[in-house]
Amino acid sequence: MSSTISSSPQPSEPLDSTSSHPRSTGHAHHPDASKERFPPARAPATPELASLKIKIQQSLRQYPDFPTPGILFEDILPLFQDPELHESLVRALELHITTHYPKKQGKNPDIIVGLEARGFLFGPSLALRLGAGFVPVRKQGKLPGRTETAAYEKEYGQDFFQIQADAIKPGQKVLVIDDIIATGGSAAATGSLVKKLGGTLLGYVFILELDFLKGREKLDASVYTLLSSQEGPPKES
Repeated sequence: MSSTISSSPQPSEPLDSTSSHPRSTGHAHHPDASKERFPPARAPATPELASLKIKIQQSLRQYPDFPTPGILFEDILPLFQDPELHESLVRALELHITTHYPKKQGKNPDIIVGLEARGFLFGPSLALRLGAGFVPVRKQGKLPGRTETAAYEKEYGQDFFQIQADAIKPGQKVLVIDDIIATGGSAAATGSLVKKLGGTLLGYVFILELDFLKGREKLDASVYTLLSSQEGPPKES
């Protein structure tokens, strides 16, 4: 992934803000994963967390061949249609973060950065629970004022993320969150923006992961996924 970072005093021409990263593709099942620079972060196997993860997993919906044939789309929207499920998601992520980034040791995040667009669905709730600020990263041309820009590669070409230049203060501790990690390009670009502003990147947190796309290999901090990942494309019965 080649990432380009630049300052943008004025917003550029808007791009389509529709998120289109695949949940699964027609690629062959991945071989054994190579050794990762940052092994998966694991939350403690507490009864509460285990129960929450089961509830969340059972609430997701899958849509085969959406938006195109060969893609298995993971729909997280049911989690936000029920306040109890929304609370369960936030609580599960809170358990992981407060355990691995304890406030008593000064490791708690100051800022939660959410990626457009699904990171906006639970990022503010999680930040509020943690007593942290929330900062959005958006597609190019969507934010006012002075911004920083990072380019990343998508399956059909290059795209751009932006963050407001004063959104993160030097030295603030930052966690990046999104619903899913696929190829890892957008998350890596977000991490580069955090560092560009002088933030300390603690890690990345996702609900789901597509293991076979090896997106975590592009990330330069610890990676945690809440639920079991899709390890390969859907198999024919």
